[in-house]
Amino acid sequence: MTQRLEMISSSALRRTFASVCVADHAISSTRRGMLIAPLLAALPLALLGATARADQIDPAETAITLSDAIKWSAWGGGPPHSGEVATLYGGLDRSGPYLVLMKWNPGYMSAPHSYATDRLSLVLSGTWWVNSGAAFDPDKSVPVAAGGFVRRVAHTPHYDGVKREAKEPAVIALFGIAPVEFELVDPRKPAWRQV
Repeated sequence: MTQRLEMISSSALRRTFASVCVADHAISSTRRGMLIAPLLAALPLALLGATARADQIDPAETAITLSDAIKWSAWGGGPPHSGEVATLYGGLDRSGPYLVLMKWNPGYMSAPHSYATDRLSLVLSGTWWVNSGAAFDPDKSVPVAAGGFVRRVAHTPHYDGVKREAKEPAVIALFGIAPVEFELVDPRKPAWRQV
């Protein structure tokens, strides 16, 4: 039975390919030829009742963390319900590269601060409000929507967060080299501000 299907599929493939291939066996540039070629490549498996199956991934070579397995926790020193953090790679307090997700809830911003190294930030969802300088003024912050990129230059003061009227938290992916060495512009004032 299997040999008969292979013969039928080979014969059918030859006839079909003949109509979409040119003399030198290159795929025709017609739309029909471009669309049918991938389908024809999968036809023998379909006719034989076989299914394609990927090999198992070796976690020592490719580490995968699905979104529902990401472990979020309240960030240290912040007011209750101000935000959460999830460390995906490295850490802010360990030497080397890091990748951290930070979730800012509406109504909270950081006080002006700086880092010892550059920080690259990509807004994944929501709107993140940012500004530079030592003077805290949330009304002068600039909105960065999902998909936006922010680079924080080492040793320059800045502040950020999510304004109270926001409908959702902002989630930001943070990339950089640690240790971060977070330093407040004015350590006598709170590191987090309710806005």
